Amino acid sequence: MVRKRFTLSLFWRTFMLLGALLGFGIFAWVQTFRALEFEPRAVQAAQQLASLVNLSRVALRYTDSINRVTLLKTITEQEAIRVQPREPGDAYVPFDTDRFSRRIAEELRTRLGPTTVVAASVNGRPGLWIDFAIETDRYWLQADPQRLEPVTGKTWFVWVGIALLATVVGSATVARLINQPLRQLSFAASRIREGEYESRLDENTMTSEIREVNQGFNRMARELAKVEEDRAVMLAGISHDLRTPLARLRLEVEMSVQDEEARRYMAADIDQLDAIIDKFMDYARPSEVKLVPVHLSGVIDRAAGAFRDTSQIRIESRVAIDTMVLADETELGRVIGNLFENARRYGRSSDTGVAFVQVTYARTGPWVIISVRDHGPGVSPEKLPQLTTPFFRGDAARTAATGAGLGLAIVEKTIIRMGGTFELSNATPPDTGLIARIRLRKAP
Repeated sequence: MVRKRFTLSLFWRTFMLLGALLGFGIFAWVQTFRALEFEPRAVQAAQQLASLVNLSRVALRYTDSINRVTLLKTITEQEAIRVQPREPGDAYVPFDTDRFSRRIAEELRTRLGPTTVVAASVNGRPGLWIDFAIETDRYWLQADPQRLEPVTGKTWFVWVGIALLATVVGSATVARLINQPLRQLSFAASRIREGEYESRLDENTMTSEIREVNQGFNRMARELAKVEEDRAVMLAGISHDLRTPLARLRLEVEMSVQDEEARRYMAADIDQLDAIIDKFMDYARPSEVKLVPVHLSGVIDRAAGAFRDTSQIRIESRVAIDTMVLADETELGRVIGNLFENARRYGRSSDTGVAFVQVTYARTGPWVIISVRDHGPGVSPEKLPQLTTPFFRGDAARTAATGAGLGLAIVEKTIIRMGGTFELSNATPPDTGLIARIRLRKAP
């Protein structure tokens, strides 16, 4: 069996490409925004802190010792900052530990002086601590560190998540709008393939390319409907027009030809012509089939009943009596009969001259695989794919061309109409023979 490749529908392909494009755009936008926001935000935060320190320094410098306590208390209550003297033994942890905090610390030293200390905690008390001097005295200014926090990961996650959700919804909407006309075209084409020629597509759509495609498809559907109608008329008359002269020839042969052997050969030729007409009719038969649960073993037994001459073919069926498949019983009988006839003609054993045919089956998931095998010489591997080509005959068939070369082509066409698959292969050496495998859906 041919291994199936992983494929995507056009909708999912368009959706994934749009989603990848928009997702990359969001990622690039986030990185650009962070790069552009980083420097201004750090400088702005440092400017505010430097202004706060300078204002506190000026206020304390020009306030006497009696009012200084009241001023510090007011600043603490109203501005959420705290100013206290810096002791020589104060232990502090540096504030500049990452890129953002280092940029703020650098800007503060530029504005307040190179000896300015910026700490993340003093004596175990966390906060944003900035050292400044008033004449010979040094002080700590404690500010709320939250005013310096950059955009947090949680905030980024929320905004990026919203953007990605909008991307997914937008991509799905755009992909659906793009692919809807193609989906309608694919559905209409599948109905044409199944023999329904009444499908019509919208010829008034706003997109010019889609409108032209729909107009061409509708024109094609009308032409195919006309061809199918002409074919039905032709098939209705072909049987009468061809078989009536054949019947007259047979009657003339029986009445006018005295030589027994010549009469037998001429009658055989007429029968062969009649069989060839049957093959043409089978191959040209309309494609509508009605699938119903069918007892597989019964169909095989009835098809095998037509081959009673054990000097030419012997058929052994190993199909369980309860095996049922979804098929058209009449069409499936023709398929099995064609395979038996093919084995009778070209699958005879070189030792006995008899075609030994074995019919087996296997259940694989929702499928039933029927194998029809003979023990003849088989077919050269390079000719196996051509056996189902109409009018093709292998070397063995050329020496005894009693058919039209349509038997296996009819089998493949009929099995495909019933939703199954058909394949041919040679038996694994050292065994010989041709194996035909039919895969049909298992009946519920």
